[in-house]
Amino acid sequence: MGSSRRTFVAGAAAAGGAIALGAAPVSAAPATAAGARGTGADTAPAGQTVAVLGGGVAGLTAAHELAERGFAVTVYERRALGGKARSMDVPKSAKGGRRPLPAEHGFRFIPGIYHNLPDTMRRIPFPGNANGVHDNLVAPREMMFARTGREDLRMPIPWPGHQPAELTLDDVRRALTGLLETAANLPAHESAYFVNRALVFLTSCDERRDDTWERTPWWEFTRAARMSKDYQRILAIGVTRNIVATKAEEASTRTVGTLGEAFVLNALGRGADGPPDRILNAPTNEAWIDPWVDHLRGLGVDFRVGWTVREMRYADGKISAAMIEDPDGVRRTVTAGHYVCALPVEHARPTWNAAMRAADPQLARCDRLRTDWMTGIQFYLTERTPILHGHVNCIDSPWSLTAIAQAQHWPGRDFAADYGDGTAADCLSVDISEWDKPGILYGKTAKQCTREEVAREVWAQLKAALNDTGRTVLRDSALHSWFLDPGVDGIGTPNPTNEDELLIHPVGTLHNRPSAATRIPNFYLAGDYVSVDIDLATMEGANASARAAVNALLDRAGSAAPRCTVTPLFRPPEIEFLKRHDRTRYRLGLRNALDLG
Repeated sequence: MGSSRRTFVAGAAAAGGAIALGAAPVSAAPATAAGARGTGADTAPAGQTVAVLGGGVAGLTAAHELAERGFAVTVYERRALGGKARSMDVPKSAKGGRRPLPAEHGFRFIPGIYHNLPDTMRRIPFPGNANGVHDNLVAPREMMFARTGREDLRMPIPWPGHQPAELTLDDVRRALTGLLETAANLPAHESAYFVNRALVFLTSCDERRDDTWERTPWWEFTRAARMSKDYQRILAIGVTRNIVATKAEEASTRTVGTLGEAFVLNALGRGADGPPDRILNAPTNEAWIDPWVDHLRGLGVDFRVGWTVREMRYADGKISAAMIEDPDGVRRTVTAGHYVCALPVEHARPTWNAAMRAADPQLARCDRLRTDWMTGIQFYLTERTPILHGHVNCIDSPWSLTAIAQAQHWPGRDFAADYGDGTAADCLSVDISEWDKPGILYGKTAKQCTREEVAREVWAQLKAALNDTGRTVLRDSALHSWFLDPGVDGIGTPNPTNEDELLIHPVGTLHNRPSAATRIPNFYLAGDYVSVDIDLATMEGANASARAAVNALLDRAGSAAPRCTVTPLFRPPEIEFLKRHDRTRYRLGLRNALDLG
């Protein structure tokens, strides 16, 4: 999900609001980082060789930028290129010459607030596309808050050139009913208060955001404990648990507010790369990752898949080698002039020894960063699902489910003809954001359930959200099969594990996020946990951090190559004078002028 989809609810809520409103040495075989354009490390200058550790979005971005600048790059990836962003095949699902059913860790979501990732996508060639794989982005026309036992909130996502979603008279009736029910259950004073809180954040200076609001939970900032259930479910819980996999009682107001602000501006057409909601027009690997890898190979990047980074070696004030286990289980000593650590933080930390942590205390502070579970499951159906043309947030579901029916967004694919056994006509891709609350079937948390129980529980929660108020969207008879992310293991046992956890952002996290440049002169960090302008674990953050790491590497290598552009989130210039006024008040110890308490 990467980024991905965890920003979906923030974007949907904001757009809707705008519309409405060291180990011991071991013996190892030596290895070197292979070079660009076929030049091995044995012939490339030492300062021009780079080992990129990790092949997710951060690692591929770093390799892309470095290869374009003439560096000899080798990427070491333990499992599959693309990381959490990749799509994958459902094993043994292909028949009759078709491709396997497409699965994924979680559905991709590339909103218009992103600028760095779209720039990279434009530079990845794709047959017939003037703007590379970027032209494979399509914009859903609507979104929905699906509520159990009440009419759903269905909202269009207007954007120039968008064709409005087709509606029946019953659709119109349901939409109006949902809006009126919400208006009736959300008192006017609560709406006014939330608008005030949004304006307080919008006009807060950077110092207040980084200090006061970083230390304030979103639940407290919005005074959710005093408010109605609808206020809590939509405006407090809906924009925290579902986007950053953390609880509203813990989530940093700075994180939630920054993303909410960006999405409101995006919905208003300010500083946007494109529509607020964009997805790919085919499975992720077909539309993006595979063309990217092919392009990088053409630039000379060497990929070592199945190679697992075990530890970094530190000597004489720098990284001397990386100990990496090859697919045969043999530990190899990999040497290069520079090392870009692009592993997820939970996998990176065990590779940093005490000497490295002493050399750069920000590595030690990374131990305070927290991760949680957010994992995808796909349901393959024998019929198209009449949900809507866009994302669905099941805000009353105990497991905080979000979903999208994908076949309608893949115009170049005939799902049944192209995938599986010919009988599956759609893929309903669902993300599970809450793994520690009891479900509605078994009274167990997702971690306590077996894989089969998880599938049945998620299906039941989806039906509870969608098959209510007199209509049937999901039929049991249409369920063909399901696929749960293989990174989840041991659920239903006392020791469940998840290979792909998500960085979360409880209060104080900002100050523990490291910079891309470390104090170790040949060691750099790239990943969605690295401190960049977008304050959330996203594909955009991974991309931006990799650009920052490459820039630091270029500086230290004394390279004359042009630096990577790192585009920050848009800041509306007409608000800056209000922020300057608030900076004065902050330094005087006064609250924001709009803050009513």
